[in-house]
Amino acid sequence: MKKKFYVDTCIWRDYFEDRKDNLKPLGEFAFQFLKYCENKGFFIIVSNAVKKELFDYYSEERLNQVFSSFKNLIIEISFSENQAKESFDFWENTDKKFPFFDILHSVIARDNKAILITRDRHFKEIKITECSLPEEIF
Repeated sequence: MKKKFYVDTCIWRDYFEDRKDNLKPLGEFAFQFLKYCENKGFFIIVSNAVKKELFDYYSEERLNQVFSSFKNLIIEISFSENQAKESFDFWENTDKKFPFFDILHSVIARDNKAILITRDRHFKEIKITECSLPEEIF
């Protein structure tokens, strides 16, 4: 079975904006991860939740342009009502108030047996699914 990765919004933004932090070329790491997946024939899951978050920063035309570069890898999915309910219940009942969409991303990744690729440390605290940095994969 081919590996699947659920790419968090922050990684897509790293790639789109070629972002950097003080020492790391985050955009380059995102690009190398995507190319690695392409070379290995791995799948990238893009949910409507990720797209909704990306629409806060980019036009639909820009998203389609970038995603079309990886059309052979991308599996587009929509989250279910059950996933939304489970995420809301978790969000409502946790002592730490994690962003709702981050909980939803975790649930979607878990349900699709995908590794969540992210830079946000709190995903490991959510403890719903396996998480990794892009540069830990290639």
